[in-house]
Amino acid sequence: MTARTDRPLPSVEGSRRPSARRRLAAAAAVAITGSLLLTACGDQTDEGGKGGGGEAKSSEAPLFDKLPKDIQSAGVIKVGSDIAYAPVEFYDENDEIAGIDPDIAEALEKQLGVELEFGNGTFDGLITGLNSGRHDIIMSAMTDTKQRQEGLDDKGEKVGEGVDFVDYFRAGSTILVKKGNPEGIKSLEDLCGETVALQRGTANEELAETQSEKCDKPIKILAFDKDTEALLQVKQGRAVADINDYPVAAYNAKTSGGGEDFEVVGDQIDAAPYGIAVSKENTELRDAIKAALDAIIENGEYQKVLEKWEVTDAGVEEATVNGGK
Repeated sequence: MTARTDRPLPSVEGSRRPSARRRLAAAAAVAITGSLLLTACGDQTDEGGKGGGGEAKSSEAPLFDKLPKDIQSAGVIKVGSDIAYAPVEFYDENDEIAGIDPDIAEALEKQLGVELEFGNGTFDGLITGLNSGRHDIIMSAMTDTKQRQEGLDDKGEKVGEGVDFVDYFRAGSTILVKKGNPEGIKSLEDLCGETVALQRGTANEELAETQSEKCDKPIKILAFDKDTEALLQVKQGRAVADINDYPVAAYNAKTSGGGEDFEVVGDQIDAAPYGIAVSKENTELRDAIKAALDAIIENGEYQKVLEKWEVTDAGVEEATVNGGK
């Protein structure tokens, strides 16, 4: 989720004050091929994204000893992310990474004593990157599902290695339309026979495909690597709606074009957990991430992040492993 030079929607890059001081020092595009939902091709990753304000590792951090030895030695956890999904993660006007996930990562660093270094990639290639060792974890508004846990496609066929999730957030899908809702869209049923834009490889794509099968006239689905590309289709009238995660849709409705480009219609659909993805072979890192999340929930740092981004309704009381259905 494609180069960062194409920025059709300035609001997605954010007019807010930077929430984290993370700047990409270098970029290298690497193509990784795969198949279907979990192993899709096109994982173009910008490496070298700094995390945690560049703080040095510290073996004095409360949970440092819980980390795997190779992570302790490296002093860094490599985070795979599609950094084009405001307010969860996005580049601000200074090309610095901002959002909910980077702020949570910064709080996790204080507990773990290592940097969480973000690398940018296409969303539907992130799990491939994780299982190939390019990333240690994924933080990218990724919905925890049984399919992803087990490495299955939408037909239940095995297409790749599954992953474990540490769940830290809850959000549902919602429908984003042009301001004024010219087509009168109120629900998924109203999208039958219409053109809908969305991001490829997401639960929202699956939602649209499932709804299309119920329609007398199918939905024409335009799927893109970046959500910003899908939003542009709606803004320019080539699609009647974008199906998006609720916090992302609400943020764009509030900020894009000074709040004059889009609006959210209908209720949240199928609220589900976002999870930090970890290789099933790396249970030690998974458990350290869970312990760190529980620690920042308990000490209040997690709540501060949610309040900053106005997403307190999506918070959880404790981190869970593989809570998705």
